[in-house]
Amino acid sequence: MALDHDLIGVESPPHDRVWSAKDTMLYALGVGAGVEELAFTTEKRQRVLPTFAVLAAQAPAGRRLGDFDPALLVHAEQAFELHRELPAAGGVRTTSKVTGIYDKGSGALVTSEARAVDPESGELVIISRSAAFIRGEGGFGGERGPRDEWTPPDRAPDHKVTCPTRPEQALVYRLSGDFNPLHSDPEFAARAGFDRPILHGLCTYGVTGRALLHAVAGSDPGRFGAMSGRFTSPVFPGESLTVSIWVDGPAVLFRTAKDDGTVVIDRGRAVINPPRESVGGVR
Repeated sequence: MALDHDLIGVESPPHDRVWSAKDTMLYALGVGAGVEELAFTTEKRQRVLPTFAVLAAQAPAGRRLGDFDPALLVHAEQAFELHRELPAAGGVRTTSKVTGIYDKGSGALVTSEARAVDPESGELVIISRSAAFIRGEGGFGGERGPRDEWTPPDRAPDHKVTCPTRPEQALVYRLSGDFNPLHSDPEFAARAGFDRPILHGLCTYGVTGRALLHAVAGSDPGRFGAMSGRFTSPVFPGESLTVSIWVDGPAVLFRTAKDDGTVVIDRGRAVINPPRESVGGVR
């Protein structure tokens, strides 16, 4: 069975997703926050890391994309827009759809979009866009998809932030809901061509989001408007990640790499809003 192109543009039924303060604290721990980030890892004046938006907007699996070995599917791209700061505990109502299936020759790139709204008011809260690459499913004669022009400024990064990951990082992160055995089962990882389980791409994404939050948003989730990036290489738990950041007003470009220089998130973009002012113009 080939990929089901009839899924393109078909909106899913709405799905209600709720989370607790414990869920958002566990997520923060899963992406590496610790004792220096108690605003995200404890209940005292708790706030939520912006990248939790991707998990909050995830809908349950709908119709199958087709018949293929799930070990051959990798997360290729992720983006989100956050229209208001997320509460420590809350909920959204999400609909999603496949937006494209593109022929990359050696595989297929499947893009999708989810929109999450406030269940009571209908106000838009999150737009999440993602892409999955499925090896061996290309060659069907379809379009290759749009190109993304991305070039970092011709200068040194304005910030470079190095974040460690721990050997058990994937085992903690998976407790936020992604139980793909690629990240925990050595035998499954071997089927996918890895000598040991790899870190979740969204964990690497969350680590990168933490670096951006603290380096250019003053650690204020309310200033974090959007983030996108392309996954280019796997990360193994225990490896350190360095985020290079270029700032041009609210527009931010970034790239995440391992200690040996291997880029793991490329073509990164973020939108960081200016500091909010209180009544009377006093910050």
